[in-house]
Formats: sequence, structure tokens, C-alpha cells
Amino acid sequence: MWEYEHSIETSATPEAIWRLWADVENWGVWNAEIEKIEISGPFSAGTQITMTPPGDDPVLLRIAEAVEDELFVDEARFDELLLRTIHRIDPIAQDRIRVVYRMEITGTGADEVGPQIGPGITADWPDTMASLAALALG
Repeated sequence: MWEYEHSIETSATPEAIWRLWADVENWGVWNAEIEKIEISGPFSAGTQITMTPPGDDPVLLRIAEAVEDELFVDEARFDELLLRTIHRIDPIAQDRIRVVYRMEITGTGADEVGPQIGPGITADWPDTMASLAALALG
């Protein structure tokens, strides 16, 4: 397995972060690594998202889990690999939360392929999460 986690702290509310997460078609506003994005239904478990990075082929994601104001998990399959991204909101104080993104790459060859592809996928997370938090603060 290959794994990576990044977190930021913010005074944005869980509800504000969740609203931005659930508004999939506007993820490109705060995530520069999205050229085009479409969702096939409600922001809930089982729904498919088609995300196209700039100059790249579309990536099919499936929402594996969604708990309003707390977390959502998306999964992408590439042959024998499963790329699972957990997006979580952790309360840490009265008016403070920690937003956590965690990627886990598992499956046949994950130990070899994970270190090759994982860092490229997660490289923009600090900027993306900072943009998300700034937008959530209004």
C-alpha cells in the first residue's frame, strides 16, 4: 500500500466545507487541477464523478461514502489498483476544524506503482486545500 495525508486547520465551518465539496460541478473554482467535471447524480455513495485534469484523459471516480458535514470518500480503479481518497472534517476546537485529505493506493503492484503515481496526484493538495478553506471562509 502507498499512502499520503495532508491536513490544514481553518475557522471555516464544517457546513461551508461540505457545501463546496457537494457542489461537484464547481470544484474547478478551488481546484486548479480540474479542467472539466461532471457528476451523474446526487452527492452520495454510489454516484459517479467524471473528472478531467488539464491536458489529460478523464478519470472516473465513484463516491464510496458520504456523511454530510463530516467526510466523503472517492475511489478510482486502474486495472488492479484502487486509489481511495478520504476527505474528512475533524472538529478541533470551538471555532476550528482540521480538513484532512488522505490517499491510499492498494492492489496488485501498489508498492511499486504507488510511489510513482501517488506524489503526482497529491502534489497540488496543499494549494487545493488552502483554496477550499479560503473560499469556505467567504
